[in-house]
Amino acid sequence: MQLILLGPPGSGKGTLASDLEQRYQIPHISTGDIFRRAVREKTRLGLEVEAIISQGELVPDTLTIALVEDRLSQSDCLNGYLLDGFPRTLPQAEALSEMPVVQNKPLTAVINLVVRESVIVERLSNRRVCSKCGRTYNVVSLKPQIEGVCDACGHPVIQRKDDQTATILHRLEAYHQATEPLVGYYRDQNLLIDFDNEKSIQDTAQAVYEYLEQIRPQAEADHG
Repeated sequence: MQLILLGPPGSGKGTLASDLEQRYQIPHISTGDIFRRAVREKTRLGLEVEAIISQGELVPDTLTIALVEDRLSQSDCLNGYLLDGFPRTLPQAEALSEMPVVQNKPLTAVINLVVRESVIVERLSNRRVCSKCGRTYNVVSLKPQIEGVCDACGHPVIQRKDDQTATILHRLEAYHQATEPLVGYYRDQNLLIDFDNEKSIQDTAQAVYEYLEQIRPQAEADHG
């Protein structure tokens, strides 16, 4: 099962990714995790990433693509993977399709989570995170037991700058400009399917699971 997960910030990708990772026993791979792992292991590419990030610059496509290809060639990806946050642009998508590991085992599906902008703004502006352990809360639907204090570790619960309304709108605009062309790209290849994720993430996860089980036999036959 080789999957890509698309969707704007606040669309619920992280929660769905965790569910799919457990159901299919495939690694959930995000570029952020890849960067951190490469830096921690001090690989050649990791040292390049560390130097770039320490200067506050964005990691260029060429380096990101090389890191992703290296990650997909590792043994835990033999039975599949779930890509989250890559590809972000058409050039990255084209580079992914040309990787030998993807040509040998083509993509099974691209899952696109669809959520209205107003819903995303409400979700993210209500989100709070623990300043220490990163546990997530919501001031409406998932409050900590003691206001402003993390249930897990007792540290302060805060609103990230990323979750303030002006920043959310800026992030959504950046997402639409860079990533929305991927929707058309993968739709043209009959790989993409939309899932409305405005209500229950459990319902969405079940719908995604049922769809993947439906296409799985044909996908496995096609990819032999």
